[in-house]
Amino acid sequence: MRGMRSAAKQPEPLKRDYAMPLGQSIKTLWPYLMAFKGRVLLALLALIAAKSATLLLPWALKEIIDAVDANRQQLLLVPVWLLLLYGALRFGMVFFGEVRDALFGRVTEHAMRQLGLKVFKHLHSLELAFHLDRQTGGISRDIERGSNGLSFLMRFLMFNIVPTLLEIVAVAVIFSLLFSPMYALITVVAVSLYIFFTVYITEWRNKFIREANQADNTTNSRAVDSLLNYETVKYFNNEQHEAQVYDGFLATWEQARLKNRLSLLLLNSGQALLIAAAITALMWLAAAEVVSGEMSIGELVMLNAYMIQLFLPLNFLGFVYREIRRALTDLENMLGLLQRKSSIVDKADAKPLVTQGASIQFEQVSFAYQADRPILNNLSFTVAAGQKVAIVGASGAGKSTIARLLYRFYDVSGGRILIDQQDIKGLTLDSLRQAIAIVPQDTVLFNSSIRDNIAYAKPGASASEIAQVIELAQLRQFIDSLPQGDDTLVGERGLKVSGGEKQRIAIARALLKGSPILVFDEATSALDSLAEQSIVAAMREVAKQHTSVVIAHRLSTITDADCILVLRQGELIEQGSHQQLLDLAGEYAKMWQQQAKQTRLTT
Repeated sequence: MRGMRSAAKQPEPLKRDYAMPLGQSIKTLWPYLMAFKGRVLLALLALIAAKSATLLLPWALKEIIDAVDANRQQLLLVPVWLLLLYGALRFGMVFFGEVRDALFGRVTEHAMRQLGLKVFKHLHSLELAFHLDRQTGGISRDIERGSNGLSFLMRFLMFNIVPTLLEIVAVAVIFSLLFSPMYALITVVAVSLYIFFTVYITEWRNKFIREANQADNTTNSRAVDSLLNYETVKYFNNEQHEAQVYDGFLATWEQARLKNRLSLLLLNSGQALLIAAAITALMWLAAAEVVSGEMSIGELVMLNAYMIQLFLPLNFLGFVYREIRRALTDLENMLGLLQRKSSIVDKADAKPLVTQGASIQFEQVSFAYQADRPILNNLSFTVAAGQKVAIVGASGAGKSTIARLLYRFYDVSGGRILIDQQDIKGLTLDSLRQAIAIVPQDTVLFNSSIRDNIAYAKPGASASEIAQVIELAQLRQFIDSLPQGDDTLVGERGLKVSGGEKQRIAIARALLKGSPILVFDEATSALDSLAEQSIVAAMREVAKQHTSVVIAHRLSTITDADCILVLRQGELIEQGSHQQLLDLAGEYAKMWQQQAKQTRLTT
């Protein structure tokens, strides 16, 4: 339960080490905005039309009121065209705004799809070491919040921030031309103070947003780890312990959210104070001019309407800026994943693997997961084409590491690995991995049917091909005993089938892949003796047509191997056939005798 320990003792940093800076985030998002230039242009035209209608509304209202005031005895003489214009402007303001949103919605949805797909594909391209260290719950939350942030950003950045600023400038110009420069001065000062205050406080608040996100990630990671380890929790009667630990994470999240709320209170209150002070000052001047006769009632109404139009979007500007900045904060980690470069990539001149029998050579191979903990030391051996070679040794000897290096989950620290005399570092990853089928020690299945899990190795496989590998993996009797046959769902991670059944499904899946090299990483470890013998028989039959590497714990399963390699602490200490190694009376012979003794004791 590594994930639990890491969540409890090593909380995630407020920002991932791969988080993308703000400027680079915007640069990354820009191409997605430009993917539909025509739609963006039409949306901009609709925006201009909506804003024009918005700015003309107070003027139309002033003309109507002044006309009414000038014709108090003849109210029926109010120009009908003014009333129709006012109604048309109000409709146009809403209509063109809706058209803008409808047009730009396609841009937003396409951007979310493309960016989400890019992140998903990139995660699959990263090396095994990244996925062993990652916290699945935390990354899923990063992607979820990042996608939501992208949606908000795309909808509001282009069509709210810039237009609102332009509207503020336009209103200030109108005030200066139609009334007094003092109105424009008050407006500009109020807007400047408002923007400065909003930006400053929002930047200060970001640390609380990140704290809340970090607490949310850690809490979610703990929940996911605990639920994935459901059986372990039950084995040790630790339900209450899990609840207490989880509640501790929730308490941290609660405190982070409280700080966030209090900082939001300060921001909103300060914005409201600035708006109230500006409106009061403008109304004071306007009221004085109406009393002195310098301003008509219609002009007063127009001024009031412009103030409402000015400060409503200004207030919205504060909200939008906060949310855009928060969206960018949420995007930092998701976009930052794209910066995380894989250490296992194709070379510029990589060539596809050309197999002519699929021989394997390890030449002076050294490797260490950590520099101070070597796993393999100058290991050399050869697996001839069509040969079956078994690798045995104590736990930690480096057996499974050989399979990982061959599949190029990691690159060797020294030496080289060859397939048909071709260094795997110079091959394309796709062609290399297509040539190798692995049955892992710990088989994890998708939450789908047995047939779908087998067909995963070859999505276009025919029913006869699937039926053939089912027979070879000794699965037919088991499948026929199920009411739904191979349509039976295996459950999350294959928890609805036994360990032996999972292994046989994995063997069938590997066989269906049709690779010239087969690697069995303790493939029979979860099988009973009877099932083991049937699987070993199938493996022997299949091995005749493949180059096979069998990593084994049970020596009884590899007695027919052409060559057996015995490892100790990453070094090859013995090799030969089963009988040759027994005659040698060395490490292998001791292991054989020990296992034979254990078998006698258990029978």
